[in-house]
Amino acid sequence: MSLLFIPAKLGTLTLPNRIIRSATAERMADDITGLPLPTLKACWQTLAEGGCGLIISGHMYVHPSGKCHPEMTAIFSDDQIVPLRELTDAVHQAGGLVAAQINHGGLQCDPLSVPQPIAPSAFLADSISQPMRAMTVDEIEMLIDAYAQAARRAKAAGFDAVQLHGAHGYLINQFISPYSNLRKDEWGGDLHGRTRFLREVTHAVRKQVGQDYPVFIKFGMQDGLPDGLTAAEGAEVIAMMATMGLDGVEISGGLRASNTKRGINQTDREAYFRPLAQFARAHTSLPIILVGGMRSRSVMEEILETNEADFISLCRPLINQPDFPNALKAGTLDKSACISANHCWAEEPGVGIACKCPLE
Repeated sequence: MSLLFIPAKLGTLTLPNRIIRSATAERMADDITGLPLPTLKACWQTLAEGGCGLIISGHMYVHPSGKCHPEMTAIFSDDQIVPLRELTDAVHQAGGLVAAQINHGGLQCDPLSVPQPIAPSAFLADSISQPMRAMTVDEIEMLIDAYAQAARRAKAAGFDAVQLHGAHGYLINQFISPYSNLRKDEWGGDLHGRTRFLREVTHAVRKQVGQDYPVFIKFGMQDGLPDGLTAAEGAEVIAMMATMGLDGVEISGGLRASNTKRGINQTDREAYFRPLAQFARAHTSLPIILVGGMRSRSVMEEILETNEADFISLCRPLINQPDFPNALKAGTLDKSACISANHCWAEEPGVGIACKCPLE
């Protein structure tokens, strides 16, 4: 049998196969309350029925100051536990597993959602669309607890695991990156200082969910900026993760990195974060989840067979065809029909993600 369909463990959680739905901002929540809409329940249920080994939710905001964009799902209040449980129950009834990705946008909050963002540091850059304010130490400690309480809520709502979002220029990534963290106190400076926020968040999360509950991270291993996090420093952070209490790492890009490449129309353009996973493998024994443009069975199987990663994480192919894992397993497909044109995202309120690409 293909390694794609051999069960494997992520912490204490056994996944029935190696195909993971990477967190995808669904934009299927009420914009005022952050509560999930019926469309989100249907989305996750369809993914579970389609054969994903694990569904990772779109990022959910842990505090109102961290709402990244309109229609983002919330997990900052206990009032949100019961509505979220309805979603996890639907996934479990369909035979699936689901993890909650928890996040704070920091400086990357849409002005429609957060008029003045907070961030590790206040700085100016051509890529920054609006001014932000540097966080106080009290705010840092408050947000550490916000992550922890969000993880507690996720467990209470029936999620099978929690994933911290530490990639794509969001708050954890902002603390770790020397480009965005210019602090001179114990929350900045060298790599030890810049990783303190992640260490404290993970420690606080563990206190809330216990040692046996799976907690892993999506990590931007390099920023792709001249003064940003390098792959070498990213590998150093990954080497720390087991002692932090994390159970696995999904390798992605960081601040201003190109995280969704277009036009992946041949196998040599697939798995564009593969070199980072190969580098990370030498620095950790934790399970590695690889995301980034995989479309073909042959590429996915080769990555697993060479032990470069333990799991394959997909985003756009599962928007295009939620039952892609089942089709791979049945042998009716060897490659996704996704053309990577990036026409997935909602263009107006109340629509949510959907594949809008031409058939050819």
